[in-house]
Amino acid sequence: MLQTIKRRRLPILTSLLSASLLFSSCDNGFEELNTNPNALTTPVIPNLFSYSVVKTAGTGYENHRGNLIYAGAIIQHFAALNTYWSGDKYLYNGPYSDAFFETAYGSHIKELEQIISLTKDDPAQSNLYNVARIFRVFAYHRVTDLYGDIPYSEAAKGYLNNTYSPKYDKQADIYADMLNELDLAAPALDATKTGYGAGDIIFAGDLTKWKKFAYSLMLRLGMRLTKVDPAKAETYVKKAIAGGVMQSNDDIAKVNHAEGDDNKRNLDSNTLRTQEYDAANLKGNANSKLSQTFVNFLKNNNDPRLPFIATLWEGNADPTKEAAATAPALQKGLPNGYDVTTIKTLIPTWTDQSMATYSEANLNKIASNSAPTVFQSYAEVEYLLAEAAVRGWGDGQAAAHYNKGVTAAMSMMSLYGGTVPAASITAYLTAHPYLATGTTAQQMEQIGTQYWAVNFLNSYEAYANWRRTGYPVLTPTNYAGNETGGTIMRRLRYPSSEASRNAAQYNAAIAVQGPDLFTTRIWWDKQ
Repeated sequence: MLQTIKRRRLPILTSLLSASLLFSSCDNGFEELNTNPNALTTPVIPNLFSYSVVKTAGTGYENHRGNLIYAGAIIQHFAALNTYWSGDKYLYNGPYSDAFFETAYGSHIKELEQIISLTKDDPAQSNLYNVARIFRVFAYHRVTDLYGDIPYSEAAKGYLNNTYSPKYDKQADIYADMLNELDLAAPALDATKTGYGAGDIIFAGDLTKWKKFAYSLMLRLGMRLTKVDPAKAETYVKKAIAGGVMQSNDDIAKVNHAEGDDNKRNLDSNTLRTQEYDAANLKGNANSKLSQTFVNFLKNNNDPRLPFIATLWEGNADPTKEAAATAPALQKGLPNGYDVTTIKTLIPTWTDQSMATYSEANLNKIASNSAPTVFQSYAEVEYLLAEAAVRGWGDGQAAAHYNKGVTAAMSMMSLYGGTVPAASITAYLTAHPYLATGTTAQQMEQIGTQYWAVNFLNSYEAYANWRRTGYPVLTPTNYAGNETGGTIMRRLRYPSSEASRNAAQYNAAIAVQGPDLFTTRIWWDKQ
């Protein structure tokens, strides 16, 4: 399969590294070690778990390409005039489309598979086993949501059982197993037994929060099935609600970061800072900006989050100018689907200096180096509960859940060094009340659009939920030479290396799922 897996790099060296070194992206030179993985001792397992979580949060490489350049531009959170920003132009850029698939299998998934293999038969380590199962579901669901059928049951096990050409499992089977894993792992968590302790950098060993995360993730995955298997969707949504989902922003599944070197800071944010904006040098002529679609939504609705999300380049180049540069009246999003030449057909007065007048992600707030990586938010959970209520699967209190979702989403700005006053949240909800008397479609659109907004910088999830719901309603672009005929992409393409290194399994997968194209719909994305 992947070269990093074939080389059988064994994570035995994590026992030799401190936790801080584990967080480094530099582990080159150790790939050829051939130590028996079963020789790993229990103290190493928390380090393996920390390593996997940090890698899942992102190295900067794969998330820049998969989360921002592709998914973030596809769902019109970002826009760019450079053609390597392929997502809003529906162009194929092989290394960028490949990046998330290859990195996921080559780093954090294989560590989770090893933890599970080491702990599954030891009752004393049941919490380590079950937490790893829960987080493995999280890791795999992002891969299958982005690509469709993927290696699953045989994946990342080359160093365990010499499986180097894993089959591609059908997404229907993957989802069935992931939901079952959550169903089994969540209630098996046992507060009387040892957990990961300091190795748990998401919840600091709090098993109650892990249980809430497991059921919240079940809620997310259950909702994925609404188009393809409504009956199963209803079953798991109800099961998740009964099990107990997140109750406040204190339950958010996230990894905290801090200013400093790559061992500490948010590498996705740092990528925006160093590769996209470099504001002091480019004077606003950055590679990417915030999308007109996204900025208009925030600005037109007087959303109090806007100053914490968007700024003009001066605010990023000089934090002392942040207050002036984040003034809502100044914010302007870049139209999607244009390059440096074609933008002049839309804006004839465009010059090289025009980019400086368009909004960027605020590097001092939501995209700071100390901003947390959010895997799943409480606000998202409340929006899903609102949808469940609309569908008749919940408590019937759609408006209450919607209001809690908006309140939580705006209160989340405190994670990024900002504060939205309670009065501003109340004013927003008064101006934009839940459409309780609207049609089902209107209610779904209102919920889905807020879900899209709260998942800014978690573009994998925003893109997945958009494909499921169709909300918000996005206008496709039609850039010359695009790969989709001017329709919004439904998935990313598999790495080209899979067609050569794992050819038989790759060919079997596309024979079932359909051509390896951006327009091929994955299983749950039923038309």
